Amino acid sequence: MPTTLPIPLEFRLPEGWLPAHPARIEAEDVAFAAVHPRPDAGFAANITIDGGFPLEGVTLVQLAEASLEQLRQGTESLVVADRREVGPEDAPALTQRLAISAVINGTSRDLVQSQVYLSLADTLDPHKRALIRLALTATAAQHDAVLGDFQDFLRTVRPETEEGAR
Repeated sequence: MPTTLPIPLEFRLPEGWLPAHPARIEAEDVAFAAVHPRPDAGFAANITIDGGFPLEGVTLVQLAEASLEQLRQGTESLVVADRREVGPEDAPALTQRLAISAVINGTSRDLVQSQVYLSLADTLDPHKRALIRLALTATAAQHDAVLGDFQDFLRTVRPETEEGAR
């Protein structure tokens, strides 16, 4: 069962990407998922969104490390290929690219996951910070081909305004 986001977001999916049916989202902490219409070797690239309100003083790096520990439990191997802290001090973000080997539905797969962690002010209480994690997961062979779609998607993500929604 999907969860809800700590703050409402608006975004636009890349052309051709399809929202995943909520009943098919296996990860309990995912609030939204979309899939690429052309799977690679039986694996559909996907975009997921989740988030929450981290404890005061917890850094984006600490949150990314905790995410890695959780991911390691279901993988054969996991390597952080790249990690960068970006954005201004009042709206920090962190990006990381992971190389993952995992058995999915009985098939060993080499995957790449690009994650983006955003720290956003809560729309109801600006003193509170919400964490939003956006991730693109694709086969190693397809990742670079769909990365541009993910980057286009990221440019549309923002706190929801009264004028619009997804």
